[in-house]
Amino acid sequence: MHHGTFGYGREYSDFFDLSRLGAIITKGTSLKPKNGNKPSRVCETPSGMLNSIGLQNPGVEYFAENDLPFLRKYDTKVIVNACGSSIEEYVELCKILNTLDIDGVELNLSCPNVKEGCMAFGNTYEGVKKVTTEVRKVLDKPLIVKLTPNVTNIAEIAKAVEDAGADGVSLINTLLGMKIDIYKKAPVLANITGGLSGPAIRPVAVRMVYQVAKVVKIPILGMGGIISGEDAIEFMLAGATAISIGAGNFIDPYTSIKTIDGIEDYMRKENIDDINEIIGIV
Repeated sequence: MHHGTFGYGREYSDFFDLSRLGAIITKGTSLKPKNGNKPSRVCETPSGMLNSIGLQNPGVEYFAENDLPFLRKYDTKVIVNACGSSIEEYVELCKILNTLDIDGVELNLSCPNVKEGCMAFGNTYEGVKKVTTEVRKVLDKPLIVKLTPNVTNIAEIAKAVEDAGADGVSLINTLLGMKIDIYKKAPVLANITGGLSGPAIRPVAVRMVYQVAKVVKIPILGMGGIISGEDAIEFMLAGATAISIGAGNFIDPYTSIKTIDGIEDYMRKENIDDINEIIGIV
């Protein structure tokens, strides 16, 4: 399940039992509340969407008091997507997360790093290794690092995550995109650019998962436009141990359940007893 589109699960609990999911990864959560970017912040694109929400969230304290007790009512793993704008902030946040009744942390390294001139942490081996290493020191829980695809060599970045002692990598986060209103002759999003997600990015995500699986031994959480069992299987064949659904939740709130059913159908058709048999066999 994924980032932002699933919020903290409440909206989707009206549609199905959240216990059917293997895990819920929360919307990006930061040390202090964030208002996010000014609107407009979302637009549709062919087979996808652009968003520039700017990590709007109520902050970790609010999450711990209000959202976590709700999520804990279900028999599913709760993983918090953690955002920061400096290494110090990531470390402070993860110290707090380490004390909560959660099952793991997904470090979102596509947040802008203000101290280094608004570059993302996530686009150099050294940057990724440094922040992951510092967080690892304060976090006893499973640590997954979510990678930005807006880099030259995704495998090298994933290696940094493994070298720093993380338990897994998530990929991919959104690709940088832009849409222009040809009549207003101006960008559609107030922030000019945004993150492209949805089926439009799936082939890029599959390729990156495939490349990363060849160089790291830690598990890969694959994502990027998965909306069916067939899509999920494609990621697993490429090397993903688990998969996650983001934009698909907007298209159809039952996407995750249909995907689980689709994976089971495929396994029956192909006489596969254990899904692990097919991971990374391509």
